Amino acid sequence: MQKVFFRDLGLMDYKECWDLQETLFNEVVGRKLKNRDLPSENHEIQEHHLLFVEHPHVYTLGKSGNEENLLLNQNQLGEQNATYYKINRGGDITYHGPGQIVGYPILDLDLFFTDIHKYLRLLEETIILTLKEYGLEAGRRKGETGVWLEAEDELKARKICAMGVRCSRWVTMHGFALNVNSDLNYFGNIIPCGIKDKAVTSLDSELEKKIDTEEVKEKLKKHFAFLFECTLSS
Repeated sequence: MQKVFFRDLGLMDYKECWDLQETLFNEVVGRKLKNRDLPSENHEIQEHHLLFVEHPHVYTLGKSGNEENLLLNQNQLGEQNATYYKINRGGDITYHGPGQIVGYPILDLDLFFTDIHKYLRLLEETIILTLKEYGLEAGRRKGETGVWLEAEDELKARKICAMGVRCSRWVTMHGFALNVNSDLNYFGNIIPCGIKDKAVTSLDSELEKKIDTEEVKEKLKKHFAFLFECTLSS
């Protein structure tokens, strides 16, 4: 069973957190490459990480995204107190902001399983099981990564959790963004994930009350550890 180091970073600037992810990612990759050149008895123990964070208002565009899905110009971004970054994950454009739990797993999948589709499905299942504890039946939509409510209903389907990851040398970074107490008005400034005709929702909107974010984090950690068959350590 692998040990994953968990850190709750609180509210952190997106670029600062991205730099931290890159540092941890490079350390994991470097350790992995170093171990390949050593006999097994001399291997360094690999470290895995799970970061939870909230970001100030920010829009991020994945490497395969369309910049036209950002509906604001530079001046309008400033008026919204928001920033914008083109980043190195998959997927299109999304929004991060206060009240949203963003999870960044940095795992060496060689020590779990080498299947990126399984990895994404387990991240989704972590969210699905968490939402089930709040009485919400969430699911997936064919061909669209992320977690949805009423996923099979073309008129009512709405996304509650977006996902976008990077995986290189079977080491992951970036991850998921679960809307808990999010200001959904900010999603009106983009075409979320490049999908024009589907709504976005949040846990507090669905339950019509403010949600204890710390409680949600504990549930996410529990289901992540169960599904990935790991232990979380601070």
